[in-house]
Order: sequence, then structure tokens, then C-alpha cells
Amino acid sequence: MFKQGHIKNYKIAVYLVFAIFLISGCQEKAGKNNNNNVIYVKVIKVQASQINEVLEYVGDIKAQDEAVVYPKVSGKIIQKVKEDGSFVEKQGTIAYIDRDEVGLKFERAPVESPISGVVGRVFIDIGQNVTEQTPIALVVNMDKVKINLDVPEKHLPKVSLGQDAVVTVDAYPGEEFSGKVTKISPVVDLSTRAAPIEITVDNAKHLLKSGMFAKVNLIVKELKQVPVILKEAVMGKEPNQYVYIVEGKKAALKKIVLGIRRGPYYSVKEGLKEGDLVVVMGQQKLYEGAQVVTEE
Repeated sequence: MFKQGHIKNYKIAVYLVFAIFLISGCQEKAGKNNNNNVIYVKVIKVQASQINEVLEYVGDIKAQDEAVVYPKVSGKIIQKVKEDGSFVEKQGTIAYIDRDEVGLKFERAPVESPISGVVGRVFIDIGQNVTEQTPIALVVNMDKVKINLDVPEKHLPKVSLGQDAVVTVDAYPGEEFSGKVTKISPVVDLSTRAAPIEITVDNAKHLLKSGMFAKVNLIVKELKQVPVILKEAVMGKEPNQYVYIVEGKKAALKKIVLGIRRGPYYSVKEGLKEGDLVVVMGQQKLYEGAQVVTEE
């Protein structure tokens, strides 16, 4: 049997073991709580970049100069000189007509182009009878092309002659063509509350074809070397918009003033500088001073 002293020592040992387990459990729980307080976020570094404010429109491309060619006399087509895609000089012959008039000596009558350009379409065949009202061919000058747009009156103050435009077409994905505003109507259409304007694009390689569908961005304002962030980073509503940045593994709330929006990006007028680490994912869980682990 245990003596009194042995029993007392045994109880002390049990208490010590229990205390050790209790302390270990508390430490483990505290460690878990600390891990739970860490918030994982994705960040991007603020870059100084160029961003443009643009007005976006769509329109159809047309050759700057187009002419439907008509004959000066009636008769029968006896020869075609030009085919679709052929180049013709101004006053160059596209076809010949047999005047076929009683009492007149046979003489071929030429059908001449009023402009230099490419024959876009020949409408007649040999042997066909034509009159002065019969269209013979369509001739287009493709060295320059134009796009006519209707600009709502509220945007007209932002549009001026010589203003830059960027044109894209589905036929050449990823390629941009530079244009200029060359005409602005002084009259606003009462039914649409818009004014016609014309964009002219240099087309020396003839890549742009008459009839193509084009997307046009009119560059209204151009900012260079300004802080730019993704719209996903922005929280709140104007004028109380803010983002979270990471400083020394802690989250810091920064109130910001935004400028131009272009696609998924905003320029920042106030509140951020180049190099700041802005949170773009996980910011909904953040608060001032929160411990964070970042992923770029």
C-alpha cells in the first residue's frame, strides 16, 4: 500500500502533467488563432503608364473618291479593256461601244473613267446594249478611305478638326490604323440629336476596303506617365472610393480620386503613387492594419 507521502507526490505529478497538457493546448489554440488572423491577398504594383479617354463608335469604310461610270453614247459593248481590280488612270478607257447608228461611219466610242483609281466592279458584258443611263463600272480611289459617324450633341465639344482617331477592322485583328477628323457638320440632326463627322485614314497599301465594318476610337484626352490601377481594386462609390495597399505585411486603406477609365483600367489623380502594392483580390476581408500574406 502507498504511504501518505507517496500519495501526495503522485497527486502532484498528476497535476503537473495536466498543467502541461493545458498549457500546450492553449499555445496550440493561440497559434491557430494567429494563423486565422492572416489574410491571403493578391496584389499588383502601381505602374506609371499612358491612358487615353476615348469616344467609341462604329461605321462603314468608303473610298474617299468613288465614281460610277456611264457611257456618253448608246450602242453595243464590243470590248472590255478593264476588269475588276484593274487600275485605271483618269480619262482611261474601261470599255468600247459600237455606236451602231444608221448612216454613221463605224467608230468605236470609249467609255472613260472620270477619276484615277481601281475598278471595283464592271457591270456590263460584251454584246450588251447600253444607253447613257446604263452604269458601266465603279471606280474607287483607295489611297485614302473615310468613315462617316454621327456624334451625339453632348460629345461635340470634345471633337475638333485634326483630332486623332484609331480604327480597327475584323479583317486584321490586333492591327490599328491611324485617322484624323476631317469634317464636322455645323448642323445637329433634329431627329437623332447628333452631328455627322468624317474620319479620313491613309490607306497606301489598300488594306482597308470599301464596305468594311470599322470600330473607331476618337482620342479625347491623352495622359502620360500617370498611376494606373485595375478597376477590380476599387471599392466604395464616388466620391468615397478607396483601395487597400500593403505596407510591411499589413493592409492600409487609401482614399483615392479616379480619373480616366479605359477598359479595365483607371488613372488615379490622388491617393496612390508608382510602386504601391494594391490589393486586387481578397480586399473584401481586409481592415486597417490586418496581417496579410501577398501573392503578385
